Amino acid sequence: MALFSLARSHKPARVLPGFNITLGFTLTYLSLIVLIPLSALVFKTFTLTWEQFWAAVTGPRVMASYRLTFGASLIAALVNVVFGLLVAWVLVRYDFFGKKVVDALVDLPFALPTAVAGISLTALLAGNGWIGQYLEPMGIQLAFNPNGVVIALIFIGLPFVVRTVQPVLEDAEKELEEAATCLGATRWQTFTRVIFPSIAPALLTGFAMAFARAIGEYGSVIFIAGNMPMVSEITPLIIIGKLEQYDYAGATAVAVVMLVISFILLLVINALQAWQRRHSGASA
Repeated sequence: MALFSLARSHKPARVLPGFNITLGFTLTYLSLIVLIPLSALVFKTFTLTWEQFWAAVTGPRVMASYRLTFGASLIAALVNVVFGLLVAWVLVRYDFFGKKVVDALVDLPFALPTAVAGISLTALLAGNGWIGQYLEPMGIQLAFNPNGVVIALIFIGLPFVVRTVQPVLEDAEKELEEAATCLGATRWQTFTRVIFPSIAPALLTGFAMAFARAIGEYGSVIFIAGNMPMVSEITPLIIIGKLEQYDYAGATAVAVVMLVISFILLLVINALQAWQRRHSGASA
């Protein structure tokens, strides 16, 4: 009994400090990096009256930029869900020559400056570019219009889906797939009923990250979009334009709208992820 009490009195030392100190550091860091800047954004918007705020965030050019920014981001994120899953599947399930090179290329949008990405895509897809010079005679224009915005957002969002799904596929139990095959399941049935339920939360997470990243993208888009008002002008460019005109309150008003919409969408996606995890647990 004495030995048991002595063993309990000498608890192993923790690498990190206790809960209270760690929580204090966490809240302080989040306040300095996230909460205080966002609070300043909201407080600056309060300098406007409701009529001024509504006029700033619902102008024709601003509304057109909303439609382009969120619509293009949604399309790009959905495309990345499909092709990001395919890329992750190939990298996990197959061995081939140059696999490590392909795996490294997936991270290229992370390391490449966004302005360089925009210039590169423009050089490829413009009317006199390496690819665009063959497409424009056929009536296919991919640069200096909304098509270019979607392509740029696909480029910068693909790694988020691949790197989110890849580790889940690596940890998936192949024995379940083999058992489904032995029981007579087709490849499509094995994928939809065995593989997809296990990777669906990761796919939703990758979609959310790609979508959120696309909404705030600026550098790679402005070079290939053409930035034509009411046609290919994204919301971040509207904010930059208002700042250059010293309309700080108007710029923060538009930024607050984007912040609120993005936050709501992320909450919805997180709720879907929680539902998917509960559904998967109930099925198991």
